[in-house]
Amino acid sequence: MNILLLGGGGREHALAWKLAQSPRLGKLYAAPGNPGIAEYAELAALDLTDHAAVIAFCEARDIGLVVVGPEAPLVDGLADSLRGAGFSVFGPSKAAAQLEGSKGFTKDLCTRANIPTAGYVRAGSREDALAALARFSVPVVIKADGLAAGKGVVIAESVADAEAAIADMFDGGFGEAGAEVVIEEFLEGEEASFFALTDGATIVPFGSAQDHKRVGDGDTGPNTGGMGAYSPARVLTPALEAQALTEIIAPTVKAMADEGMPYSGVLYAGLMLTKQGPKLIEYNCRFGDPECQVLMMRLETDLVDLLSACADSRLAALEPPRFSADVAMTVVMAAAGYPGTPKKGGTIDGLAQAEADGARVFHAGTALNPDGALVANGGRVLNVTARGPSVRAARDAAYAAVDRVVFPDGFCRRDIGGKEIAREIERQSGEGNAQG
Repeated sequence: MNILLLGGGGREHALAWKLAQSPRLGKLYAAPGNPGIAEYAELAALDLTDHAAVIAFCEARDIGLVVVGPEAPLVDGLADSLRGAGFSVFGPSKAAAQLEGSKGFTKDLCTRANIPTAGYVRAGSREDALAALARFSVPVVIKADGLAAGKGVVIAESVADAEAAIADMFDGGFGEAGAEVVIEEFLEGEEASFFALTDGATIVPFGSAQDHKRVGDGDTGPNTGGMGAYSPARVLTPALEAQALTEIIAPTVKAMADEGMPYSGVLYAGLMLTKQGPKLIEYNCRFGDPECQVLMMRLETDLVDLLSACADSRLAALEPPRFSADVAMTVVMAAAGYPGTPKKGGTIDGLAQAEADGARVFHAGTALNPDGALVANGGRVLNVTARGPSVRAARDAAYAAVDRVVFPDGFCRRDIGGKEIAREIERQSGEGNAQG
C-alpha cells in the first residue's frame, strides 16, 4: 500500500519511522516532510490548502491511505475532499475536527452530553468577556477559541492578568483564533493525556502520556507547544483510564455520531485528574506533539493496520494495540528565543552519536542549508527520545542522547519526568520498608 503522510514536524517523523516498519507499506510519500522524514519517504512540495493538488497527487501515485498529521488541514476539511475523491483517510472530517478547531464547540458538546469539564462562558467580544470574568474567581483560564498552535491558553493569576489576556486575544494576539474566547473555571489536579482510536463506532484505547508545556525548568515561563513528554502516564491509573473512557471518550463519540458528525481518527483528550475524577480540559483531533513520539516508541502493533482500519471502519476486527511495558521519554531541543522569536539557521551535528545506544532523534524543525548541513528551522527543533524500564532509566537515556547532540543555539528543559521520578523513588522506598 502506498501511503501519503501530511505534515513536517516531529510528530510526522515519528509516524514515518513507525509506518516504515510495516510489511504492508509499499512506498511512503510525505508532504512537506523534513530532512529526518526523508530517510523513510519521498518528499513532495504540496500546498495542503490546495485540495485539488493533493487529490491529483494521490491519483497519480496510487495512494491507498492518507495520514493527516497536523490539525490545520483537518479543520480546513482536507479529509472530506479526499474522501469525496474516493481515498481512505486517517483523520476526522471538518465537522468532527471542530472538537479541536473550536474550544467553545467542545464545551457546548460537553454540556449537551453531560461530559465532566470545567465551568465556562463563551464570549464573542471584549465587552462580553470582561463582563463574564466577574463570574469567576482567580486563577482563571482564558482560551482563544480557535487553533493557536498550542499557545492560546492563559492561566491568569489575577483579574488584571485575565483582562490583559482578553485584550491580547481580541486585539489579534492569536490571529483569528482569538475572535472568540472561552473563559473557564481553573481546575485543581494533575494533567494527563489520554489517546483513543475510533472509526466512529468502535473505540480502542491508545495509551497515555504527560506533557510539559512551560518553557522552563520547574514549570516556569510561558506555555509552549510542549517541551517534553513521557509515556505511560502512571498517574492515569487503569481505573481512571476506564473512567475517562466511559464518562468522556465514549459519550463524545456517541454524541458526534448522533449529531451527524461521526468522528474517525485519533481522539486526544487532555484531562485534569481532579478530586471528583477526570475532567476534560480539551480535545485534539490528531496525535499530540511531542506525545506521539513517545507513543510510537512504545507501540508494538503494525501502525498501518491500525490507521487503515480506522479509515475504513474496520477497527472492531483488529486485536487491541500492544505497547511495550517500557517507559518512553522525549526531550525537546528548542532554538534560542523560543517560544518568542526562535533563532533559525543554527547548525546541528552529532545525531548519529545521539542514536548510538538506541535513542531516536526525531526532526521537528530542521532544514538543510545550501551546503547540505543540517540547521534549525523552527522553534522546537529536535525531539530526543529514548526508552527504559522506568521513568528514571528513560530519562537518563534521553538526556545522555541530548548531551551528544551538538546544537550551540539550542536549549532544553532538564526536568522532564521529574515529578514521576520522585513518585517512583517514593514507591520504591515504600516497598523497601514494607519488605523490611
